[in-house]
Amino acid sequence: METDRIKALTFDVFGTVVDWRSSIIREGEALGLAKGIDVDWAAFADAWRGRYYPSMDRVRRGELPWTKLDDLHRASLDSLLEEFAIAGLGEAEIDHLNRAWHRLTPWPDAVEGLIRLKRRFILATLSNGNIALMVNLARHAGLPWDAILGAEVAEHFKKDPAVYLKTADCLGLRPEQCLMVAAHNDDLLAAASLGFHTAFVARPSEYGRHQTKDFAAEHDFDVIADSFTELAKSLGCRAHVRWRKRSRIRRKTARVGTVLL
Repeated sequence: METDRIKALTFDVFGTVVDWRSSIIREGEALGLAKGIDVDWAAFADAWRGRYYPSMDRVRRGELPWTKLDDLHRASLDSLLEEFAIAGLGEAEIDHLNRAWHRLTPWPDAVEGLIRLKRRFILATLSNGNIALMVNLARHAGLPWDAILGAEVAEHFKKDPAVYLKTADCLGLRPEQCLMVAAHNDDLLAAASLGFHTAFVARPSEYGRHQTKDFAAEHDFDVIADSFTELAKSLGCRAHVRWRKRSRIRRKTARVGTVLL
């Protein structure tokens, strides 16, 4: 792959850029503490995410009209509250919990890596998340996107070809001028089949101890990295001196907060 021909990096977000599982667990635990709710929040987070693909499949099959992810998340949440016997929440509290997906925490390397990559490339989301969700998440987590694109713009969910092709088209680029970045092999294969270049970034703790796949790249992707900072290095995006100093300080003092339950 000739990096000079790459104009934009398009990113899967959930699991690749942000640690959704630890974030949802943390939000649940805070709610439980405030409301006196005794729930296995790790199991709750896994069950909520477990409804992710089935809910989108209903849209794909035509059982539902186009429905943005926030609304699919809410329908799943409503059923989970009943399943986990969580009662006594008002509408505002339920809505706040549903918007936990707007407040996810980035992986420790994500922001630094994105800032380095942004010096050379256009950065855009290529996510199933709807625009409001992605905008709020970017503001919350400090994600320096140039464009919010993906499912809502195309009115299709990945891995429908329209999502990838519409994203490239919105950027005024051909697929071969884009590099799809994801921690999921199937997402990258779908993009590659349409002409995108591909970069796999490993997130082996995305699902905690329940992870069963995507521990490593399973195909010959253009770039394979263990972090966004390694990806930036591979693409010739050097760290600013200030970032290198901050990184050394963080490595000495930071404690990783990923929940592995």
